[in-house]
Amino acid sequence: MLSSWPSEGLLQKGGLVFSSFRRMFSSDLAIDLGTANTVIYASGRGVVCSEPSVVAVESVEGGKRRVVAVGNEAKGMLGRTPEKIVALRPLRGGVIADFELTGELLRHLVAKTGQRGRFFRPRVVICVPHGVSEVERRAVRESAEAAGAGEVFLIEESMGAAIGAGLPVSEPSGSLLLDIGGGTSEVAIISLKGIVYSHTIRVGGDKMDEAIVNHVRRTHNILIGERTAEQIKIAVGSALPTGEELAIEVTGRDVVQGAPQTAVITEEEIREVLLEPLWQIVGMVRGALERIPPELASDVVERGVMVTGGGALLRRVDEFLAVHVQLPVTVAADPISVVAIGAGTVLDNLESLRDMAS
Repeated sequence: MLSSWPSEGLLQKGGLVFSSFRRMFSSDLAIDLGTANTVIYASGRGVVCSEPSVVAVESVEGGKRRVVAVGNEAKGMLGRTPEKIVALRPLRGGVIADFELTGELLRHLVAKTGQRGRFFRPRVVICVPHGVSEVERRAVRESAEAAGAGEVFLIEESMGAAIGAGLPVSEPSGSLLLDIGGGTSEVAIISLKGIVYSHTIRVGGDKMDEAIVNHVRRTHNILIGERTAEQIKIAVGSALPTGEELAIEVTGRDVVQGAPQTAVITEEEIREVLLEPLWQIVGMVRGALERIPPELASDVVERGVMVTGGGALLRRVDEFLAVHVQLPVTVAADPISVVAIGAGTVLDNLESLRDMAS
């Protein structure tokens, strides 16, 4: 005779079978939705996508927009599109500037990961800057849901970065993290799974690119776009002299004659250009050190500063910071993906780390 109800053991086994079956058809995701890049981590697979947060759209009848390209393909169109097509960045200063395009960005990038959500909508952990408003948090949730997410959890970017960088966030000791992103830079003091102090400034890779654009126009009388400015920063940018005398030849539009013009840009001149945003970042870190609780100060002095984000890839930026904040400075092993990796750790241990997510 069959029992009407399964035993407790069968229920537990059934739950395990259901979880395994769910994973077969849907990988849960952790997403670092950044101003410059979006990085996606899939549970059990690691980082599966890292592409620019750019969407190319075409204007169609009725004032609507049709998505033409997303990510790497769309970034290649910046400044090179015909009148009806424009490449846009839907996130500015670390927050969503265009809700509709952010949803499209997420939907297309999630599709590129090979995510199968036919039977189950994936759980998603998304990183947001510390101190964002409830309206901005809701916009992030709705963008993720529009992209096909089921349950959505939000964690703070600095916490995700700290976990991904291997800092002891669960211990009652202080860790100082500096994240230099595309739209913003954030400093955070972390202890016992919480943020003791955090401050964000709208200075990052974008401001550096903007400073390079202005410098090339002012010094060489040549107009260049943000994509070319980023190429200059990557090719010859440095915080301190490298001893290599780096240089790059770039072409833009002559301000006076309007014709294409070429100029050679050197490491030395770009280093001078980058000093202003770098000093602003140093000032932010010094401000955090002035506000650190005395009980955590010794921990920070011992561990120093962990640097993450795309700005951490600037040549000798760690040495520059170490000199001016007078602390040891370490760059994370994978500074661009570290936030998504940390969010992925939360995703894989969601029950034990649920108090970090909201």
